Amino acid sequence: MTSRLEGLALRRPILVALALSLGAAISLGLSRFSYALLLPPMRSDLGWSYLLAGAMNTANAAGYFAGALVTPALMRRFSAQTALVGGSILTGIFMLLSGFVIDADMLLSQRVLAGIASAFIFISGGVLAARLGALHPQRAGLLIGLYYGGTGFGIALSALLVPATLERAGAHGIAHGWQWAWLALGGICLLATLAMALPARSIDGATAGGGGQRHFRVRAFGFGLAGYFMFGVGYIGYMTFIIALLKEQGMQQSVITLFYTALGLACVASSRIWAAMLDRFKGGQSLAILNALLAFATLLPVLTAAPVAVFASGLLFGAVFLSVVASTTALVRHNLPPQAWSAGISMFTTVFAFGQIVGPTIVGWISDGAGGLERGLVFSALALLVGAMLATQQRALTQQHTAA
Repeated sequence: MTSRLEGLALRRPILVALALSLGAAISLGLSRFSYALLLPPMRSDLGWSYLLAGAMNTANAAGYFAGALVTPALMRRFSAQTALVGGSILTGIFMLLSGFVIDADMLLSQRVLAGIASAFIFISGGVLAARLGALHPQRAGLLIGLYYGGTGFGIALSALLVPATLERAGAHGIAHGWQWAWLALGGICLLATLAMALPARSIDGATAGGGGQRHFRVRAFGFGLAGYFMFGVGYIGYMTFIIALLKEQGMQQSVITLFYTALGLACVASSRIWAAMLDRFKGGQSLAILNALLAFATLLPVLTAAPVAVFASGLLFGAVFLSVVASTTALVRHNLPPQAWSAGISMFTTVFAFGQIVGPTIVGWISDGAGGLERGLVFSALALLVGAMLATQQRALTQQHTAA
C-alpha cells in the first residue's frame, strides 16, 4: 500500500495536485473567503459596524500570521502531510464552533483559531505542491497553480452553499440563520479532508527531502517580500467587502451568487492561464504583473455598478489573485534548493499574513466614513499598485547566494 501511494505522485501528478488543492479550498476558499458572503447577514443581524465586520477577517489573518510562524517547526517535528491533514481537521472543527455562538468576542476567537489552523494547511500544502513540481519540472508551474487554484473550488462551493443555507434557514424562521451556513461549511471541510489525506501521503518518499541547509536570507528577497506584503494588504479588502458593496449597489442575490461562483471558477482556471509565465520568470516579474492586474480589477466596481464591469472585475480578480500566491512559491522554487523551500514559503506566507491583518481593518475604518466601501476599495487598489512597483525590483538569484 505504501509503495503504491508513493508511486501515485509519479504516475498521476494531476490527480495528486487536485487532491492537494482541496487543502487550499479549505484554508482559504471555505474558511476565509466564505466570510464575504456571511458578512452582510451577520452585520445586519448583530448590528456590527464595517470596522467590526472587517476585524473578523483581521482576527482570521492574525491567527494565520501566528500559524505561519510555527508551521516550519511543526513540519520538522512531524511532516508536511501531518500539518496539512491536522490543520484541515482543526479548521473544520473551528468553523463548526462558529455556528454555535453570537458573541462578537467569541466569534473573533474562533476566527483566530481557524486562521492558525488554515496556515498549517496552506504552507504545508504549498511545500508538497513544490515537491510534486520538482518531480515533474516540465509541468511544475501547472501543478503548483492547480494547488493554489483549488481555492476557487472553495469559493465557488461557498457561493452556492451559503445563500442556499441562508434561504432555507430564513424560510423556516430560524434565528441567526447564518449559523447554519457555518455548520454546513465546517462539515464540507471535514469531508474534503477525507478525500485529500491519502493522495497527499504519496509525495514524501517520492522526492528527496534531504538534510542540508534550510536557511532563507530575507535581504535577498526583500523586494519580493515587500511586494507580497502589499498584495496581502490590498487583495483582502476586495475579498472581504466586495459582496457588501454589490448589495449596497442593489445587485440581486441570484446575480451575486453567479458573480462569486464565476470568481471562484476563474481561480481554478488561473492555474493554466499563468503556468507558462510562472515557469519562465525567475524574479519578481510575475508578482508585479499580477499585482497590477488586481489593482485594475479592484477599481472596476468602484468606477461603475454596471453588471458587465462588475463581472469583468470578478473574473479578472479570480483569474489572478491566487496566481500571485503561486508566483511566490515559483520564486522560491527557482532560486532556492529544495531543503530551503519550506523556510522560503513560510517567510512569504508570514509577510502575506501580516498584510492581511492590516488590510481589512483599514478598509473597514475607511468604509465607515465618507465615501463608504468605494473609498475603502480605492485604498486596496493603491496598495496593490505599490506592491507591483516593489516587485519589479526583485531580481532572480543564484542558489549559492540564497542558500548560504
